[in-house]
Amino acid sequence: MRKILCILSLVVVASACGNKEGKKEVSKPAVETQTPKEAAAPVSTSAETLTIELSSNDQMQFDKAVLKAQAGQTIALTLIHTGTMAKNVMGHNFVLLQQGVDIPTFAEEAMAAIDLEYIPEGNEVIAHTKLIGGGESDTITFTAPAPGTYDFICSFPGHYGIMKGKFIVE
Repeated sequence: MRKILCILSLVVVASACGNKEGKKEVSKPAVETQTPKEAAAPVSTSAETLTIELSSNDQMQFDKAVLKAQAGQTIALTLIHTGTMAKNVMGHNFVLLQQGVDIPTFAEEAMAAIDLEYIPEGNEVIAHTKLIGGGESDTITFTAPAPGTYDFICSFPGHYGIMKGKFIVE
């Protein structure tokens, strides 16, 4: 019985591979089937998601001063705090600011927004992570803004002067 099943399987495979009528086959675009969950997901017409890891430490430093992306690109940014100090002592976040924001003024407003993890209300922020302490991380997803150069900082009190960089969108 096993031998018969093997032979039948080979016959089915062989017949599926051949073009018995000698006709030229026209290749058709593949049609992808999607599960309902996939079909409900938004479709991105830009390049694939850009994954960025940005580390911070107890010495008030980001490991990168320049980040680059394409306009409209989906960004998945993970901020990692490699230090050991708690977030109430040495907390860090990533705050991407709109162009033209005065950083010292923003930082002063951020100091008063302790209940909002040092992110003041308003429209000056494009994207931000939550405030994290040593050994923690946070991942955010956002769309890269229009081409230009944007500032990013840590808005924990006193950190913006050292913990800053440029986010260049091409």
